[in-house]
Amino acid sequence: MPSPSPDSELTVTRSALLMNGTDATFREMLHDMLSLSSSLDHVRNRFGASLGLSGVQYTLLSTIRHLQGATGVGVEELAEQLGFSSPFVTTETTKLVRLGVIEKTTNPDDLRRVNLTLTARGRDLLIQLSPMQREINDAIFEPLSRDDVAALYRVVRDLRRSAERAVVLSDYLLDGEKE
Repeated sequence: MPSPSPDSELTVTRSALLMNGTDATFREMLHDMLSLSSSLDHVRNRFGASLGLSGVQYTLLSTIRHLQGATGVGVEELAEQLGFSSPFVTTETTKLVRLGVIEKTTNPDDLRRVNLTLTARGRDLLIQLSPMQREINDAIFEPLSRDDVAALYRVVRDLRRSAERAVVLSDYLLDGEKE
């Protein structure tokens, strides 16, 4: 049986992702990104646990605070911002209502929808966490300059969009293999 050609083992084909004809640097970068993601998830879970919440619930609480404005944020907008499904956000925000950290009010423009806002207790919990959060976030992003942060923001935003398309593609291609 002939040995596979080196090209058949590549995980990418775009020239921008290949260094010296190999994908070794790309794979190393991807592993670093996965490790970073794992570290960020760990920190998020610790933030949540310190407030008596899961990591996801902490993320929802924090994101509601940033998006609520004067009238609150809708479930769909919150779900889209975080890349979650609306039913998942509905389930988790119902738990947060029971915990007394957010409230749901009827959206005056569409009575079928709700607006989510923090309660005083929810705000107090996030304020209590802020000093530790600042110190931890500063440590995570310590190597970055202002220009690095601006570039990283653009890159991450663009990667998020392309990754969302890649999820759909992976479902299509990999589900098709099962047939």
